[in-house]
Formats: sequence, C-alpha cells, structure tokens
Amino acid sequence: MVLAMLIAAVLPTAVGAGERLPTFDEIYRSQHAEELTAWGRRYERGVGVAQDTKKAVQLYCRAAAKGDRDAKYYMGQLLAFGRGIDHDKDLAAAWLHAAAEAGDRRSRNMLMVLNVGDKPTRRAVCPLGSGSVTRIASRSHPAQGAIADLVRRLAPSYGLDPELVLAVIETESNFNPNARSSKNAQGLMQLIPATAARFGVEDTWDPEQNLRGGMAYLSWLLKHFGGDVELALAGYNAGEGAVERHGGIPPYRETRNYVSRIVSRIN
Repeated sequence: MVLAMLIAAVLPTAVGAGERLPTFDEIYRSQHAEELTAWGRRYERGVGVAQDTKKAVQLYCRAAAKGDRDAKYYMGQLLAFGRGIDHDKDLAAAWLHAAAEAGDRRSRNMLMVLNVGDKPTRRAVCPLGSGSVTRIASRSHPAQGAIADLVRRLAPSYGLDPELVLAVIETESNFNPNARSSKNAQGLMQLIPATAARFGVEDTWDPEQNLRGGMAYLSWLLKHFGGDVELALAGYNAGEGAVERHGGIPPYRETRNYVSRIVSRIN
C-alpha cells in the first residue's frame, strides 16, 4: 500500500510537453502488484491518462492475482456501485470477501453495507470486456443435447459458468468426444495425458470424466490467476508456466487467437 501511495503521489496528473508515460502494455507487464493497482486507480479516475474502466479492471485483476488486497477492494467497489461496469452485487461480495480475508477493513465494512452473507456465493472472477461475467450466463450457447446438459449440470460444482466451459469445448474439440490433436490432447476438453493424470481422469474418452478433468483444471487456473479469465484461458492453452514466464498472455499467435476467440464468444 505504501508503494501504491508513493506512486500515486509522484505520477503526473497530466502529460506535459515532451513527457512520456508508459504505454498500457508496459504497465500491464509490471511484476509489482502495488504499481499495477496504482495505475488501475489512475485509469479508473482518469488521472494523467484517459479514463478507461476496462483497463482499470485489467490492472486490478492482474494485481489481485499477485495478492494485492487493495486491488480486490477496488474491484468490489466497481461492481458494487456499477462504476463503468455492470452492477453485480454477488460478484462484488466475492471480491470484497477476498479482500477482507486478506485483512482489508474497508471491505468488511462494505460487506455489512451490502448486507450479504458471511460466505460468498460466487468465485471472485474478473469481468470480461466492458461488462461483467454475469453477461456470460445471459447468453445461450447453440450447443444442444447431452453434452451441453452435462456441462450445465457439472459446471456449478467447479465454480464455473457453464457458458464459459461450453465456449472452451467448442474451441478445443467442437464438441467431438473422440477428438485427438497432433499433440495427443484428447476428448471434449482436449486433455493431454499429464493433465488427465494430474486431475484424476482415468479414461479421457469418457465424456463425463473428460469434462470433470477439464473443469477441474480450468477452475484451478482461475484460482491460480486470481480470477483472471483471460490468463486462465491462456494457461489452459499454453500451460500456466508459459503465462507466468511471460507475465501475462504469452506472445504465441495460437494462444492469443485462442483467448480472443473464446472471449468474443462469451462476451
């Protein structure tokens, strides 16, 4: 918090002649959570940069993934009051609970104001695009039949939105339970043998086992990356190690296209 305050104090409130502020991409690649949060506040308020809630959210989410409790609190605030983003009381509560668990007193007070329960009913997931993740659930996927029904039944137990899972399946296998890639990724959610073993999948060709393994991995990635959906998707495609090494979505054309395709589908 001290670093964030210092950064906020020394950054210019306007760009003067000859001055160069870092680009958003440069800011986003920062490995310092408090710096990310400080810039997030600037984008949220339009201080020294053009006001942009979407960019603020991206920075808060990245900072939150690194454990910054202020970023979690600011995410809760945005969602609770609908500041440049869809109002979502339940998702706001999830972010505020996460901040409160990290010792943020402001979040505890706001939870009392919101009059929500002691435990969150949602996972603290990052919003996508200009709206919140509630927009995912409001859009029906064209997939019908047993696979879609199974996804919609299983996904909530993994803390996942069924429409996100369906978009992943569509991109991975186009709903073909017998799909196999050149890298030996198998089934509906294209599990490689190592990932299947990691999440207890004995038969990758069994649709339900494959779905459970893929959802368990996607849920783990969301938790690992602090609820950042885009980083979780990048991790699903390229592996969490690649995301960590590059400090964000890896610069691989396949991975960037993969994330973009799924995000455009659900947003």
